Amino acid sequence: MLLQLQGVCTAEEVSALRKTIAQGDHFVDGKTTAGRAARDVKSNDQLEESAQLDVVRKNVRAALGRHPLFNAFAQPRAITRILVSRYTQGMGYGTHVDEAVMSGRRTDLSFTLFLSEPERYEGGELVIEDLGGTSAIKLNPGDAVIYPTGALHRVEEVRSGERLAVVGWIRSLVRRADQREILFDLDIASRSVFDANGKTPLYDTLSKTRANLLRMWADD
Repeated sequence: MLLQLQGVCTAEEVSALRKTIAQGDHFVDGKTTAGRAARDVKSNDQLEESAQLDVVRKNVRAALGRHPLFNAFAQPRAITRILVSRYTQGMGYGTHVDEAVMSGRRTDLSFTLFLSEPERYEGGELVIEDLGGTSAIKLNPGDAVIYPTGALHRVEEVRSGERLAVVGWIRSLVRRADQREILFDLDIASRSVFDANGKTPLYDTLSKTRANLLRMWADD
């Protein structure tokens, strides 16, 4: 299951992120953070470790943390890694699966936060494969997509322009995807009941059920 999030960052926040990235202005070969097999199919640039990258990480964590659907869907325990990736003409990232463990921490979910206007570059779609087929994703600046880290995915070759994005990996409080989906469904249902009728006995029951399931399934 994947989820698209609208408005993770405002237009002003996107502009500030771009300005911070431009101030860093030193990109390195993206192969440096790829696994052995993925290295053969990866062609992009990544912002080097710097004060600017630290600012990006801090601001993106804050933006994700205040988005209610991000928390409801991901049940985040930690965001284990955040990178800034840049694809220019001729660059792409062939089919691969992300690492299961990064810096000694399990990774459950991946995210891409788009920073470039889709009309400013050709190609560059994020293509995610699952049992239902493939999804080709190209979002507006400030929007993001979250998807299972274990899914095969790729970034199509950029034919022109520049694709700038922030990518990251999440360790969830809830290891199993099916359990996270149940919690997410209950969260959406309880929000709908509250918006329609306020704090009713039905809302209280849904909230209690969700809380007790999270208590049952969450990692210590």
